[in-house]
Amino acid sequence: MLRVGFVILMMASFIFANDAEDKVEIYSTHMNSKDNIIKATGEVTVVYKDYFLSADEAVYDKNTSDLELFGNIRANQANDYKLLGDYAKLNIAKKERVFRPFYMLENSSQVWISADEGCTFDKDFEIYSGVMSGCNPNDPLWKLHFSSSTYNSDDMWLNVFNARIFIYDIPVFYTPYFGYSLDTKRRTGLLVPTFGISEAEGFYYEQPIYIAEQNWWDLELRPQVRTSRGYGAYSTFRFVDSAISKGELTTGYFKEQEGYFQSNKLANDTHYGYNFLYDNSDFINQWFDTKLKGQSGLYVDINHMNDVDYINLSTNDTIENVTSTQVLSKINLFYNNDTDYFGAYFKYYQDLTKVSNKETLQKIPTLQYHRYLDTLLDDHLIYNLDMQSNNIYREVGKHVTQTDINVPITLQATFFDEYLNASYKTFLYAQHSKFSGKEEVKSAEWEDGYYARNHHIFSLSTQLSRAYEDFTHVVGFGSSYKIAGGETKTGFYKDYQDFCSDPNNKDTTQCEFYNISDVEEELQLDFSQYIYDTTGKQILYHRLSQKVTYENVQNRLGELENELDYQITSNIKLYNNFLYNYDENKFSKLYNVLSYNTSSFNISLSHLYKDTFLQQTSTYSPYTSYLTSSASYTYNKHYSYHVRYNYDIERSIKKSAEIGFLYQKKCWNFGLKYLENNRPILTDNGSTSIYDRYIYLTIALKPMMSPDSGPLYEHKLPE
Repeated sequence: MLRVGFVILMMASFIFANDAEDKVEIYSTHMNSKDNIIKATGEVTVVYKDYFLSADEAVYDKNTSDLELFGNIRANQANDYKLLGDYAKLNIAKKERVFRPFYMLENSSQVWISADEGCTFDKDFEIYSGVMSGCNPNDPLWKLHFSSSTYNSDDMWLNVFNARIFIYDIPVFYTPYFGYSLDTKRRTGLLVPTFGISEAEGFYYEQPIYIAEQNWWDLELRPQVRTSRGYGAYSTFRFVDSAISKGELTTGYFKEQEGYFQSNKLANDTHYGYNFLYDNSDFINQWFDTKLKGQSGLYVDINHMNDVDYINLSTNDTIENVTSTQVLSKINLFYNNDTDYFGAYFKYYQDLTKVSNKETLQKIPTLQYHRYLDTLLDDHLIYNLDMQSNNIYREVGKHVTQTDINVPITLQATFFDEYLNASYKTFLYAQHSKFSGKEEVKSAEWEDGYYARNHHIFSLSTQLSRAYEDFTHVVGFGSSYKIAGGETKTGFYKDYQDFCSDPNNKDTTQCEFYNISDVEEELQLDFSQYIYDTTGKQILYHRLSQKVTYENVQNRLGELENELDYQITSNIKLYNNFLYNYDENKFSKLYNVLSYNTSSFNISLSHLYKDTFLQQTSTYSPYTSYLTSSASYTYNKHYSYHVRYNYDIERSIKKSAEIGFLYQKKCWNFGLKYLENNRPILTDNGSTSIYDRYIYLTIALKPMMSPDSGPLYEHKLPE
């Protein structure tokens, strides 16, 4: 019997081995042949290239090269997908295959497709009248019905026509076409749309379009419409131009409807802007074909917009936007080696509360040279050099070029077997100012000049540590005495030093270029302590700092600073930082954060209070009092909840609030949250804000809408 089976297998393999590449092997318990028709029954297995098929019965016609399979058909190709059905027809010569009914399971994505019929032509599939899902086939929570579908096993791209999405048996969405990738390869197509409804802005719809025709770049277009407000589009172009550099360009434009523009009294009926990012980690050697051993770098972050609504409209969730009143553009270049650092920095500020920024001061450019620490006298003498030149410029009014030179020299030593550290530092400092431009304010006149001085610091410190059975305690004490040395000044510095040294005059026009801080004779006392557990984890950090000044006999004590970071238990943590002003008998700053964290529950409460002790006016408050809070709870692997609340106590304004939950299962996510946000806008009367309220509904059908399905933007170098 063993010999007979061996002969049958050999004959089957031999019969279909006309072409080595198209060899088909059929194994079965019983096999017979008549008139070029071969019939195999009983545990039939067909092997063709990387295909493995099994069935109850097989019939092969040598004349037409048709192979038909009947009953309990299963197919597997390279462990990628499985096909099941009752009938299959394969033509080896034409590389055609037909399955009725058709069932396919793609292993990597766990997406299954069931249809009346499936036809394959080499790597291409055509599927008719079917349903697909990523859920359990027995009772899928969601499923997508379609009239026809095409699929290519090489690029793993699935096209679906006349698609109807059902949640259980309830139809919720229809689209005449739907395309979906079963892998994470970058490709051109439509991304997941976003839509919602707002009482003020109407129906919102955004349809991202992703273009990735080459490995080294991609383009994302995000057209949007807000039916009661207007329409616009944002785009992001990303590229990798070399192994050490990459960048992206984001642009946007939005056009307001006349009714919305007039009713909200906006400053502009169109909002536009751009952002350009670029990073190169060795631009000197790359661009100038040099072989410098040091490190060079270039970082570009250029931003421009006509008002703050350019940021507000870039997404449907304004909570995610950072809407600062000032936008910074910068270009940083540097070259660095073991001993020297050279840098050039360009900074441009755009004040979003102003219609024009002609009077805004810019730093274009800042040039820097830094000589790293060097030592003499067996490391007892330490010195370094830092030079900076700032061109402070504006289109209208006076501007200045200020050059600073700072040379700190330190003499240090240890005593009593390193229990005591002692040092003496002298700081040599000079600044030169050269003015240009037209003076707009007659009361403020500036003459070129320089300022030079030195001051001294004497320091003593010690640090002690002791290990106990359950923890280690480290204590540090330090003191430093600072005293001014000689000084000399001319021009601008001689004219305004006394006037600008008064804190009440720092915001005046005369002092806008004066940045010299007086050196006061003072004593600085510091205490710090750490507690670590047996694993080395920090349990407590505590620092106290006190200044004693000798310039003012009546107010010698400076502000007392206290900082505490205490891990009370494994779950509860407290952070405190305060500054206490003895002159006012008040706290100038008080910041507290209390948090509780477990594997399922997290809560954080923080409060910031500040007092500048300046005079309160109708437009200025010296006080800041701000409350932030957040909490999240994970009930189990399916349910999670979160809440957040931020409140400006001083202004009695709710800044933002959020509450929501997320339900997660293997094949889908469902989220619901309510948001409130106070967002800034620019009107024809100046800067103000609008209070927005949102309800967000999130449905993710996995794996088609799964955020963790793989990297969307993964670039390679241009070939």
